[in-house]
Amino acid sequence: MGLYRIYLAALLFGFSSWASAGPKLYVFDCGSAQLDDLAMFNIKPGESDVRELFVPCYLVRHDEGILFWDGGLPKSAVGAEPADAAAGPTMRYDRWVIDQLADMGLEPADITYAAYSHLHFDHAGAANELVENTVIMQRAEWDNAFGEGREFVDTSLYDGLKQADLKLIDGDYDVFGDGSVRLIYTPGHTPGHQSLLVMLENTGPVALSGDLYHTRANRALRRVPTFNYDAEQTLASMDKMEKLLSETGATLWIEHDKALADTLKKVPAYYD
Repeated sequence: MGLYRIYLAALLFGFSSWASAGPKLYVFDCGSAQLDDLAMFNIKPGESDVRELFVPCYLVRHDEGILFWDGGLPKSAVGAEPADAAAGPTMRYDRWVIDQLADMGLEPADITYAAYSHLHFDHAGAANELVENTVIMQRAEWDNAFGEGREFVDTSLYDGLKQADLKLIDGDYDVFGDGSVRLIYTPGHTPGHQSLLVMLENTGPVALSGDLYHTRANRALRRVPTFNYDAEQTLASMDKMEKLLSETGATLWIEHDKALADTLKKVPAYYD
């Protein structure tokens, strides 16, 4: 990162935030989707009144580098007019995440690592902008990334990753080597779905769900969405996550939970 951008970031966040040893977690608003019902998530109308899903992006700053997690909606959704309801969910996206990063004094090249819970269009929207970084992905996700007939996938959003420095992993992975930021292998929604555990000193541990759970009802009822790749894998991953939460005392952030998102601090604020 250039000296000017370091100075600008320090002004925006305060010098102390860039000098502290613990990870810091930043939350970005990367859109939302309005639905008529939750049938695709295997939730009946009377089981949840949720009809809007939040779409986040995250950044984790660590003394050894920066991790960008989940890429939000595609840039084409920014400022787009609502589509005909018959065509699918109504999308909202106010400001492109790359522009939000620029507000923080960061360019894509400043990101050390990029990782995605999976490659559905609402999680990989910025993937082509982050090809100068090391991309950490489960091998199972990459091996299935360009297969035909996959729902909710637009391969043009991440085709540029073919030229990226791709680090393929098989299972859980310690990003910075000190246990503070860990990718947790939670397959089932897609073949190589993963979640993220961040050990925050003051906030406490936080687990980012990816799409292991879409809503609180999916978690409470152990309900697997109808379009998941493998239902049994999903249930096993749910068990793994619940065990991890119990062992670490982590708080689960269901990424698409709009009610939760409304309570969270967004950039430039952060959790530490």
